[in-house]
Amino acid sequence: MSLSPKEVLEDVFGYPEFRGQQQSIIEATLQGRDSLVIMPTGGGKSLCYQIPAMLKEGTGLIVSPLIALMQDQVTALRELGIAAEFLNSSQSPDERREVMTKLRQGRLQLLYVAPERLVTEHTKSLLRDIPLSIIAIDEAHCVSQWGHDFRHDYLGLGDLGAVFPGVPRMAVTATATDKTREEIVDRLKLHEPEIFVAPFDRPNIGYAVQVKNDARGQLLKFLQTHRGEAGIVYCLSRKKTESIASWLCAQGFEAMPYHAGLAADVRAENQRRFLAEDGLVIVATIAFGMGIDKPDVRFVAHLDLPKSVESYYQETGRAGRDGEPADAWMVYGLQDVVRLRQMLDESQAGEEYKRYESLKLDALLGWCEVTGCRRRPLLAYFGDSQDDDCGNCDGCLSPANTWDGAEAAQKLLSTVYRSGQRFGAAHLVDVLLGKATDKVLQNGHDQLSVFGIGKDLPSTTWRSVARQLIVAGYLRSDAARFGALVLTETSRGVLRGTTPLQFREDPKRSVVTSRRVARDRVVADEDIDLWEALRTCRQSLASEQNVPAYVIFHDKTLQEMLTFRPQTTSELLSIGGVGQTKLDRYGDRFLSVLRDAPPA
Repeated sequence: MSLSPKEVLEDVFGYPEFRGQQQSIIEATLQGRDSLVIMPTGGGKSLCYQIPAMLKEGTGLIVSPLIALMQDQVTALRELGIAAEFLNSSQSPDERREVMTKLRQGRLQLLYVAPERLVTEHTKSLLRDIPLSIIAIDEAHCVSQWGHDFRHDYLGLGDLGAVFPGVPRMAVTATATDKTREEIVDRLKLHEPEIFVAPFDRPNIGYAVQVKNDARGQLLKFLQTHRGEAGIVYCLSRKKTESIASWLCAQGFEAMPYHAGLAADVRAENQRRFLAEDGLVIVATIAFGMGIDKPDVRFVAHLDLPKSVESYYQETGRAGRDGEPADAWMVYGLQDVVRLRQMLDESQAGEEYKRYESLKLDALLGWCEVTGCRRRPLLAYFGDSQDDDCGNCDGCLSPANTWDGAEAAQKLLSTVYRSGQRFGAAHLVDVLLGKATDKVLQNGHDQLSVFGIGKDLPSTTWRSVARQLIVAGYLRSDAARFGALVLTETSRGVLRGTTPLQFREDPKRSVVTSRRVARDRVVADEDIDLWEALRTCRQSLASEQNVPAYVIFHDKTLQEMLTFRPQTTSELLSIGGVGQTKLDRYGDRFLSVLRDAPPA
């Protein structure tokens, strides 16, 4: 008798209920339909393709971009008693032959493979005779040249539907704007896919952004509340990652650098330690992080501005995958903007792509400058919405000083309208300041009634006004018009003076603030001995199995054990994250610890 998806979830993975749209996604795949799944990091995307692969005949083929990600997922699946393997360049020829033998014999439920290997004729010919249950393309945003992490090897994945007809395909990613979603469907040639977009909100993550004035001092103050916890610090340059890592070690933190310029064995060892050990800080460029499956990362800090809101959301999403409180903290400055624009200008990309990337950078800058709740405009960027302020960001907890921007907004919107909605912010600011530039004179804009009406404010403030109006939805930067600012439906209320507006005040001096999300998971004094005993038991098992501790059980599972104190196998099986295989393997060891503990 075949199992249902719910039974697999309970018996194998140890969870009582599906979250969000997981069940609908699984059912669509079981019915043979293609799908595009947009689900935030930590939302449970992997279950959406792992469970169908276990229920359908054949082997589930999972396309994954990173060797470390494949290894992590396969290790975790094996701990659950699931037959999983990977094929990648880290294996010897004999190891690869052994995997292929298992595959031909029908002994694998899941096979992970890198895109560059899958698109070769050799690999495709090997797989043609293998019954496949599903093809899942993880990190699918990599196929989009308009996304934030384009990878050329992903372009060849569009042929998979023709090579393996009748096999349902699932494209999975954590971040994708409407434009990126369209390109994913088009380039992967998904057939009438069902689109599943989960809410983007990660309510356990607290957001904070500061103007950069003493980056190291600001970082140190932030990290004082995270000593002994795992975290990621992102920097723009390789040199900076190494200097910051060394400096953090001098400040008493255990920190390691990670960037593409390090020797491969050093990179691999630093990543292995970060995943396997508790409380380490990795200082990295964006070369680190995609698919990192460490659940207890308590903070992600940015010492430099990312390239876009998508990049920022993807990188900060690596914090708090276990659902426990975590922090996303960033400092930014004008030098970041100059450096990113220089990198974009010097790239070999086409002009259309450069314009689009520039607009995305503007959107991120605007978000940095918002007044009030940060989460609401962050969600709005991805087409999501939230009616109430989140209460878990610096905008809610320590609001910035603001000023009445209604009149300034009217002046800028009027300038946009009277100049024909065909110009970018720089030209509009010149008109407002009454600058008779060649472009202003050529277009006759020195004759407009708005010419020079903004001399009471400096150009920096006008640029901030423009960005904040874009973020608030009263202006739109139109990529099709080469970045021209255009009015929106909501502009009318501002122009009429019926919409009140408060803008973030440019700080006269930078202020270093520190915020700490209250931890609901703090262990009571009387429970500390049992908590440490459970962690010690987990670490011993992890060392014996040569896997990271979280692969045995997440902190959340240990916390449930601490709360409910199960004394029998059936009681332990009711704890979230304890499936039948892990109960059989580890149940007695944990029950021994729990039975020796004094009553709660």
